[in-house]
Amino acid sequence: MKVTLSALDTSESSFMPLVVIEFAQDVKEETKEWLKNRIIAPKKDGGAQLLFRPLLNKYEQETLENKNLYLVGASKIRMLLGAEAVGLVKESNDNTMRAFTYRTRQNFKGFDDNNDDFLTMAECQFIIKHELENLRAKDEKMIPGYPQAKLYPGKSLLRRLLTSGIVIQVFPLHDNEALKKLEDTWYTRFALKYQPIDSIRGYFGETIALYFGFLEYFTFALIPMAVIGLPYYLFVWEDYDKYVIFASFNLIWSTVILEVWKRGCANMTYRWGTLLMKRKFEEPRPGFHGVLGINSITGKEEPLYPSYKRQLRIYLVSLPFVCLCLYFSLYVMMIYFDLEVWALGLHENSGSEWTSVLLYVPSIIYAIVIEIMNRLYRYAAEFLTSWENHRLESAYQNHLILKVLVFNFLNCFASLFYIAFVLKDMKLLRQSLATLLITSQILNQIVESLLPYWLQRKHGVRVKRKVQALKVDIDATLYEQVILEKEMGTYLGTFDDYLELFLQFGYVSLFSCVYPLAAAFAVLNNFTEVNSDALKMCRVFKRPFSEPSAGIGVWQLAFETMSVISVVTNCALIGMSPQVNAIFPESKADLILIVVVVEMLYVEYAFWRMILDSSEWEGKENGPDRYK
Repeated sequence: MKVTLSALDTSESSFMPLVVIEFAQDVKEETKEWLKNRIIAPKKDGGAQLLFRPLLNKYEQETLENKNLYLVGASKIRMLLGAEAVGLVKESNDNTMRAFTYRTRQNFKGFDDNNDDFLTMAECQFIIKHELENLRAKDEKMIPGYPQAKLYPGKSLLRRLLTSGIVIQVFPLHDNEALKKLEDTWYTRFALKYQPIDSIRGYFGETIALYFGFLEYFTFALIPMAVIGLPYYLFVWEDYDKYVIFASFNLIWSTVILEVWKRGCANMTYRWGTLLMKRKFEEPRPGFHGVLGINSITGKEEPLYPSYKRQLRIYLVSLPFVCLCLYFSLYVMMIYFDLEVWALGLHENSGSEWTSVLLYVPSIIYAIVIEIMNRLYRYAAEFLTSWENHRLESAYQNHLILKVLVFNFLNCFASLFYIAFVLKDMKLLRQSLATLLITSQILNQIVESLLPYWLQRKHGVRVKRKVQALKVDIDATLYEQVILEKEMGTYLGTFDDYLELFLQFGYVSLFSCVYPLAAAFAVLNNFTEVNSDALKMCRVFKRPFSEPSAGIGVWQLAFETMSVISVVTNCALIGMSPQVNAIFPESKADLILIVVVVEMLYVEYAFWRMILDSSEWEGKENGPDRYK
């Protein structure tokens, strides 16, 4: 990244800005000076030993707005020491993966004292974030200038500043030159090709790269389903009951693809070094509150909150609220079926082309209502999970994901299960599945990508005009970039992206045997999803901090759970089919169903044992002591 702003051309050595800290407008100067001194202070004195500068010099601050923006960077040696502190794993000259140490830096591939590319920019920004978050209170009882912002020994200063509203945000800067190169190989030229996953990982980090890797893998895994489904749909279109062969293929497909992904994911994260990284000790999340005391496990002073109070909040408030929302979702579903009956009756009475189109209107309305309910419930789930006051971020995320998945599953799939196993109307099931899938995909593309991109373009034009109108003798390249990026939306993580894929996997694996085009529509959607999500990451949202990751986390379990439900559902559909009933006219359908379910679960277990999990693969391939 080229730094051209004159504010950086001082008597002190200039540095490449990696991270921006934005203070609130009315923050006191003594607070800024105190934080600056803590950031630049040596590590032995409790500082971060980083480089810290204002975006504007004194003259420019008198002339321009945005006086509360500061840039953070680090020297090359400081970065390498930080890489050792966070436990980055790199490939050594003997082709093994080892934890990087500054003392043995010459033993690692690609390292050279004159080479600045040994650490990716994403890794550098992660190191700076780690150092800023590990600035701890020593003897301070409060933040200077703010007596109400209390501190205690060991408290993270940055987290306290953020929760107190003294610091508005901390975000990493884009590297415009590297971003342009990434865009050219990623999404600017629409073509059927593999994504540059390693380049995405180098720029955005492992968590984002794993999402795009999974999106790409899942899209290609859908192609066999789409290839088989297209002729199946064309030749058996009007015979809704001839789905046994496709359902049988669906059973095997939904199991195999997840087990193959585990191996591929382990390969990627091993190559990146995150498979072997030690998990860092989790600190209390920023929103956690309680009475100050001594943690009996860590021995540190921190807020304490009784576990029984959290359990009471979960079981007496959150659980009843979730059940109430589920009931409301079922109530809306029954209204949808009333609309279907009304539209069908109207069509049977008139028989016109207009009323035949009207048959799809209830499903379209219901699909839109489902999307609205999912988004409203998401806000409620976030509020409730935050109110439950979980100590760790991982516990917060697990409870949030559980709430959201349970509601989304029932909200999106309850009507399909009702049609399949209560009404037993395969024609209506096909119509409803097609409408729900296609409508949800269109809405997601508009709401998650097109609308934010349009709004961001409008904001970018306003910022450029404002900067061009400045009658100040400065090179405003960096100034314009920081002002533009600070107003961008914050990327809140891969939660919504994985949730969309999870629901899509459900639509395809559960009932696509009665609508074989489901996989084809999913493939088309995902090819555009890759490009829209890439555009969103590069041009719509702020650059997120890199987060080392060894896998897709709890989402692997979520997809595997959906796979098991898919096995049971497809077996039930097979058991209900006229073909099976014709072959076994005297047999009890329940017995057939139980046998098939047990057999398919056994097959799933066999595949699970056959394809190595990441931990088994690591041990067998490399031995337990190889990376020590």
